[in-house]
Formats: sequence, C-alpha cells, structure tokens
Amino acid sequence: MYKYTIARQLATKRVITNRGDEVGKLVDLLVNETTGEIEYLLVEIDRESKVIKRIGAHERQLQIPYSAVTAVSDVFIVDERELAKAE
Repeated sequence: MYKYTIARQLATKRVITNRGDEVGKLVDLLVNETTGEIEYLLVEIDRESKVIKRIGAHERQLQIPYSAVTAVSDVFIVDERELAKAE
C-alpha cells in the first residue's frame, strides 16, 4: 500500500531543467526489475517548451535517465545537458 501512495504523489509532477525551463509532466518511472533502481523518468513533454523545441524532440513522451535528476521536491529538476542524450 505504501508504494502506491508514493506513486500517486509523484504522478503528474512537473519536470523542469536546472535552468528553469519546463520539460513536461511525469507519467511513469521505469524501474530495473532485478535491482529495483529507477532507471528512467517517462515524461509527457510540453510541446510549447523552449528546451524541447531546442533539442528537437518529436515524440509525445521522453525517457530521461534518472542520473539526470539533480533534485526532487514539488518538481523533478533535471540537468538540461542530459536531455539531448535522452532524445
């Protein structure tokens, strides 16, 4: 039950870059089934985002490596340099 509470709290959290640009909203976390470690954030991208336009993302969703996450609070903050690698 506890893990579902955490999942609900994370669902639809905003994802922004370390420069404050909007990326989109968290859809899901991709977890390694063997280790239990989070590997990727699955993010529904904001088509109006300047950073998304700059990296040229064409899909509706983007997988961002969890290693790109620099902080989590009310939002997920990701290192903008890692976004180009995610596409």
